[in-house]
Parts: sequence; structure tokens; C-alpha cells
Amino acid sequence: MTPALAARLPLMPLAIAGWLLAGPAIAATESETDERSAAQAESSENPMEAAENAEKGSLTNPYSTSDSDVVAQGKEIYMAAGYNGCHGGTGGGGMDPPLTNPIWIYGDDDDTLFRVIALGTDALLEQGYTRTGSEHVVGPMPAQGTIVKSTDDMWKMITWIHSINQ
Repeated sequence: MTPALAARLPLMPLAIAGWLLAGPAIAATESETDERSAAQAESSENPMEAAENAEKGSLTNPYSTSDSDVVAQGKEIYMAAGYNGCHGGTGGGGMDPPLTNPIWIYGDDDDTLFRVIALGTDALLEQGYTRTGSEHVVGPMPAQGTIVKSTDDMWKMITWIHSINQ
């Protein structure tokens, strides 16, 4: 036996005990990592996929209109996607309905807004949603679920929409 190994032998039981005790902690860390990976995979769905795969009524916005940074980012996303051409630069309307008035053709809850933007109105009706309001509309809203790149961007944009409709 070498002197280095002889010096470490008394520490071996401690190392083994530490390894045995750390086992559950390592397993918990791996489990947490798996959960984060699943959440990241879910958030990597584009809005179209999220709207098609989610159970009716289950989509909820993680953001609040009181978060001014998110509201500002949402407006940037709205403008960059070109929605100002249809609904106006401030959401006040254009060739399509305003986003600032109290009339919501299909409803103003998070789930409905996410789906109407992602899927468009024809697919929304196919999912069993119905018109609840009346407003001048030029035609059906086309699906935008691949134009808005992520569910996070969609929620930020919806947060801005809610902020201008208070």
C-alpha cells in the first residue's frame, strides 16, 4: 500500500457516507432539472401549437398589466408583427376592430385572446368558441400563431392589449 492511499483510507468511510447522504439531494436536483426542461420544452412551442394543444380555458397569462417593462415589450412585439396595420398603432382600430373599447367579439379572457390571435377566428370557432359581441369586422382574423415567435411574446403582447383596455 502506498503512503498516499494509506493516508486516505481513514477518510473513505466519510466519503462513502457523504455520497450515500447526497444521493437523495442529487436525485432531487435531477428531478428539478427534468421539470425545468419540461417547462422549457412547453414554452418552446410556438403560439399556434400551444393553442392547438391546450385544453379549452387552460391558457393563462403569467404577466400583469402593472409590469411596465412587460407592457412596453408587448407593444414592441405588436408593432413589429405589423398588427398596427389592422388594429391601429395604439390599438384604437383601423380596418379591424379597436382593442381599446369594451366590446370583445369572442371574449376578453386570457385563453380566448391567446387563441383568437394564434389560431384566427375561423379555427377559434372550430374549437367551439362563439361570438359574444358585435363589432364592425372586415373579415375573419387570420392565424398569427407563427408570426408571434413564442408563447412568452404572445403573453407580453396580450398584457399590452389588456393595459390599453382598462
